[in-house]
Amino acid sequence: MPYIDGFLVPVPRDRRADYERHARAAAPVFKDLGATRIVETWSDDIKHGHTTDFYRSVKAEDGEDVVFSWIEYPDKATRDAAIEKLMSDPRFEALGEMPFDGRRMIFGGFAPILDTDRE
Repeated sequence: MPYIDGFLVPVPRDRRADYERHARAAAPVFKDLGATRIVETWSDDIKHGHTTDFYRSVKAEDGEDVVFSWIEYPDKATRDAAIEKLMSDPRFEALGEMPFDGRRMIFGGFAPILDTDRE
């Protein structure tokens, strides 16, 4: 099964077009470094919970929506190599400032335990 990098990030609603441009510009860089699939999703039907929720997880503020995205790699070794290369890739630096507060982004690597498309 592939290895997944998952992300949650709060993005100001009025910066959605900026975020989409940034994501589209970054995607080829990730693909060149070994990613096989990149998915970006904009919150559409998420609720405020009683104990926790997507909004609280990233300390979303008024006027911000939550983006949930993931990048698939063939395996963890490819992902680890990609992340290492990404930090010094001039194409990534050329993307400029991210259209969100990166300090509130949650991210991490995940090993799939079920994928019905691959069974």
